[in-house]
Amino acid sequence: MIRAWRGQIFTYADPMNVYETEPLLAQYLMLHYGAPEEVLPYAFGPKNALDFPRRCVEDLVARHEVPSGARALDVGCSVGRTSFELARVCEEVIGIDFSASFINAANTLREKAQLDYTRPHEGAVTLRSVAAAPENVDRTRIAFETGDAMDLRPDLGTFDVVLACNLICRLPEPMRFLSRLKELVKPGGQLIITTPFSWMEEYTPRENWLGGCEGKSDSFLGLKHALQPDFELQLEHDMPMLIKEHARKYQWTVVQGSRWLRRNT
Repeated sequence: MIRAWRGQIFTYADPMNVYETEPLLAQYLMLHYGAPEEVLPYAFGPKNALDFPRRCVEDLVARHEVPSGARALDVGCSVGRTSFELARVCEEVIGIDFSASFINAANTLREKAQLDYTRPHEGAVTLRSVAAAPENVDRTRIAFETGDAMDLRPDLGTFDVVLACNLICRLPEPMRFLSRLKELVKPGGQLIITTPFSWMEEYTPRENWLGGCEGKSDSFLGLKHALQPDFELQLEHDMPMLIKEHARKYQWTVVQGSRWLRRNT
């Protein structure tokens, strides 16, 4: 299952997917589309952690290397902000997420440019908010669909840019996704991966972790081993991310971002 951008709530064995619920939908609409003063209205706080979805594309995609007429695939797109940002540099973007409610929200934003929602504020109190698609983006370039990162449909084709944000450590079998990437990324194309490597057995059996356990302590080294037969590392750096749960509670995470170039093999 695709579980990008996720906090520490849903387990792959849980029959109830909380990412189909309104509170979690609101949380990720705020992460993707919330204005800085709406997300963090205090005079203090980690303001450099705002706008994480936008920064995933802006900071990690090498725009000068994206060819004319490029195709992009956004795996684990959540409610769609990264797909909109990819559409600034790519002619065609496919955004895929396992959550039907997330994809419905993304499609509403693609079709109508905005979406009204209520978000948790304090206790049972909620506030009204409006998520708005970013300006100066050709939304007709984007298509959203539900899908499983470990079992993507075989007719997707190949892409100049593939993006997977905060996905791999929430998959039961991350290697099933990683092993498919050589078929999805064109030779010379870019693979963008962000992950906090927050491995948990509720999501991923320990034997499937890329690192963070006895015998394989370094998750990024495990990611390199998985990718380097087909990809060359171009860039790696840390990225702060802030998720607002309610008026006075946040998740602050240091995510590792990396860009990989598909080898011409």
